[in-house]
Amino acid sequence: MRLRPISWSRLTGELADRIERLTPADGGAWPRIALDGAPAAHPEQLAADLAAELRLRGRPVQRVRSRSFLRSASLRLEYGHQDADAYYDRWLDDDALFREVFTPLDPGGTGRVLPDLRDPVTDRSTRSPYVELAPGTVLLLDGQLLLGRWFPFDLAVHLRMSEPALRRRTEEGERWTLPAFARYEAEVRPDEAADILVRADDPAHPAWNQD
Repeated sequence: MRLRPISWSRLTGELADRIERLTPADGGAWPRIALDGAPAAHPEQLAADLAAELRLRGRPVQRVRSRSFLRSASLRLEYGHQDADAYYDRWLDDDALFREVFTPLDPGGTGRVLPDLRDPVTDRSTRSPYVELAPGTVLLLDGQLLLGRWFPFDLAVHLRMSEPALRRRTEEGERWTLPAFARYEAEVRPDEAADILVRADDPAHPAWNQD
């Protein structure tokens, strides 16, 4: 696959253009966008920049971070604090994301979503109020290992990092997660599953696969 260099600011603008032209595939009123990448690729930063760009254009945005929808520590850490398979299979609460975020945005849905469920540090409920999204509001979900879970994304962006770059840029205390990302590459093949691929090996010089 041929990738062409692009700056982060231009990439943000190009993605905003693409989203503004987007019509949800199921005829719903709320475009649902994934910004997927390992923590070292910082998908949350791209989500923040994209949200700011869309809002400047007058488009309402609702950000959701997958790290705010982790299962309780008693479930996700059942096999220990550094089990890569549990990190892959058990940490993210898929059911809660479907129930609280995606199902309300189905065609004919209420648009009433929960922006976060649990504080990943304290492991306590955030007790955030529900937010009712106006039609046309863009949902931006950022996080890791998001593809291949049957989430109904209208556009999926994957921040790709090679194995050496991922290892180099992952903090030493988090390198136990690397086998989970290797498994993700082998089982989900996010380069192919995503609509847009962004190479993020060098944080100063991204490249992408759109013309």
